[in-house]
Amino acid sequence: MKNAIIIGATGFGGLGLIEILQRHPEIAISQIVARKEVGIPVSSVFTHLKGFCDIDIKALEDIDYGNIDIAFFSTPDRVGMTIIEDFFKRGIPVIDFSGDFRFHSIEQYIRYAQNRGMESTHHAQDILPQSAYGLPEIYSEKIRTAKVVGNPGCFSICMILGLFPAVVEGIINSETIICDGKTGVSGAGKNPGEANFYPQRYENVNTYREGRHQHVVEVESTLNEHGKKNTKILFIPQIVPLNRGILITAYADIDEGWNSDKVYELYDEYFKQKPFVMVTEQSPQTTDVRGSNRCVMKPMVDERTGKLVVIAVIDNLVKGQSGNAVQNANIMLGFDETTGINIPAFYP
Repeated sequence: MKNAIIIGATGFGGLGLIEILQRHPEIAISQIVARKEVGIPVSSVFTHLKGFCDIDIKALEDIDYGNIDIAFFSTPDRVGMTIIEDFFKRGIPVIDFSGDFRFHSIEQYIRYAQNRGMESTHHAQDILPQSAYGLPEIYSEKIRTAKVVGNPGCFSICMILGLFPAVVEGIINSETIICDGKTGVSGAGKNPGEANFYPQRYENVNTYREGRHQHVVEVESTLNEHGKKNTKILFIPQIVPLNRGILITAYADIDEGWNSDKVYELYDEYFKQKPFVMVTEQSPQTTDVRGSNRCVMKPMVDERTGKLVVIAVIDNLVKGQSGNAVQNANIMLGFDETTGINIPAFYP
């Protein structure tokens, strides 16, 4: 049994980890750390955990480094980079939920930080080149030996997986790919601010960060690393009155000779060894993946307009966050990547 520490355990990301690791046969939670609620059981914060996880919350300065096999940083941007040194020098592998370690170059991180409107100085630049981008469907071999893994953004996972086979095959005939993204309110986190409280969200849909969302940086860098052509992403995210879930619809021109059958075969072949990706000919819906670590996608060609269309859905809190992190941890610790997370969506 491997011991895990969760830092930032009282947010939605930390809660997702607790819920998943309670049923994991090979990883146990040994320590829970948070900035607030120190000294009380985590089940006093999330009362549905009573009897399942009653571990007391520790302060950061009280961590026992001798009892950790893997660390999850479920912390906001710029926190992980300030505390990672104590783990890195001890050889403790880290999975970070923020954008701190999703990039290999400081230039990419600066673009990301600017899109988020935050300070762009990175406090662990020397560790950046040693980090792995935590998308197992593409980077499993790098993740396997990495000491630091940057868990991708939720929108990024959905866009990259949805576009990857077409980009790698080089069949997209557009310099710019248009992505429309809808997300539930939980993507804003446990303390989402005034814009996301109930009266603002009920019966309301809005766009935000049009064309300058921070996740565009990691999507473009990943696709251009593997693609045959240089690709730009025009991404327009929207918040919909939904608790959890992401739906991405991507549009691009496609080379002549490709139809829906051929595109489906391409996607099905690429993902057939990827246990958490399902390619379908049905229209995906967020209830197909709610509570699961799956990404379900439908690739097709609209032959009248010559457009490739890919619709993909994930649960932003599972495949888009904690489930994907545990998938990474399984790989890093030598377990089958599906261990503890191979469950169906909950319905209705």
